[in-house]
Amino acid sequence: MTVVGLDDTDSREHGMCTTYVAARIATRLERESRATNGDGDRSVARVLLVRLNPAVEYKTRGNAALAIHTECDPDLAFELARDRLESLAETVDERTNPGLVVADHPLERTDADEAADEIPEDVGEFARRAIRDHLEIDEAVATIERHGYRSWHAGDGRGRVGALAAIGSWRALSEWTYECISYRAVDRWGTPRDVDPESVFAAADAGYPEAWDTVDRGEGETVCVPHTPGPILHGIRGDDPDTVRAVARRIDGEAVASSRLFVTNQGTDVHLRDGSIDSVEDGRAYRLDGRVASEPETRRGGHVFVDFEAEPTHGAEDSRLECAAFEPTKRFRDRVRALRPGDRITACGEVSRGTLKLEKFAVRDLETIERVTPTCPDCDRTMESAGRGQGYRCRDCGTSAAGKETIDVDRDLESGWYEVPPCARRHVAKPLVRGGFDAPVHPER
Repeated sequence: MTVVGLDDTDSREHGMCTTYVAARIATRLERESRATNGDGDRSVARVLLVRLNPAVEYKTRGNAALAIHTECDPDLAFELARDRLESLAETVDERTNPGLVVADHPLERTDADEAADEIPEDVGEFARRAIRDHLEIDEAVATIERHGYRSWHAGDGRGRVGALAAIGSWRALSEWTYECISYRAVDRWGTPRDVDPESVFAAADAGYPEAWDTVDRGEGETVCVPHTPGPILHGIRGDDPDTVRAVARRIDGEAVASSRLFVTNQGTDVHLRDGSIDSVEDGRAYRLDGRVASEPETRRGGHVFVDFEAEPTHGAEDSRLECAAFEPTKRFRDRVRALRPGDRITACGEVSRGTLKLEKFAVRDLETIERVTPTCPDCDRTMESAGRGQGYRCRDCGTSAAGKETIDVDRDLESGWYEVPPCARRHVAKPLVRGGFDAPVHPER
């Protein structure tokens, strides 16, 4: 089977979308096979949408790379794909550096739950690292040449990194979800999208929980409808291919020019690596255990910050990391504000400039007692310090106490996982509704 990998065709300013380019290439391959063999519907086995490290600085938006698994001859597939990339990639933007890689491997397995052992292990490992780390163009080029893959690029060709990673992802990953993306007519690109919000919310209700992150009910947003320029009308994500297609069909609005089902690593948390607070690096995403070390602080702009420290048994007691819930995470900030020093949590998110940008956290153990200045038993007033090491006394009654007293504290949090709302969720972050977590979940809808 031939595998066509591509990446970096879009632009923040000028639009376009690499999924659209891949969809057009897949359609072209199907047409070619139909004209030649009469079996175009089976000539493309699947199209993979692979989200790579969301923290790399040179990404456009979602850092997606694409791979097409096809029965087409590799030389013909390369020529057809290169033609589409040359005509559709937004190379007018100097930051757009498309890359194309075509591999010829016997992929006998068709089950998306199994990795393809026929993909070389080093290519699979390259994909794993591309999802969690930073890779250089030279390494991609060396791997491409070592395996004799066909390749093409424009600009500095950074897109070859993602293209190669997309090829290796079928071996690297074992968990896959789906997205049905519907595209606009070309003459509608750049104009406001005509989508009926009520139909989106009704479709989301009908498909939930197999289809997730279609809307944000708390914010009243249609999350599946993008706001950027480009060809996408809406994208429906979920665990079941039939469900995401059905949800897409239920949405009313402007005519859909075409649609394509993608097999994807979205919603899997595959970008997270286990780590320790004292060893995190910028540009990576982590799952970290520790305890809250400060009172949450709301700063200018509505961003909420809280310090996080390692458990004494897991590292140096003074190892601290600042965590943040930024304003776009909306109501999730209230969950962070409810934390107290001493709470034991697991925090997940990307580290940038020494700050962990929270995507979700799990409450492991809550502090439910507090030491406070004692109250006078006679007049019910708060006592005052009697001096260093001398305890407390009531100025009016003369009663005294040896030290602070302990009281029970009601908490607004429970044990378990909390997450950002759908409107703030990263493509690759796993929604709690998907299950498989190690504690109770409190999903956002």
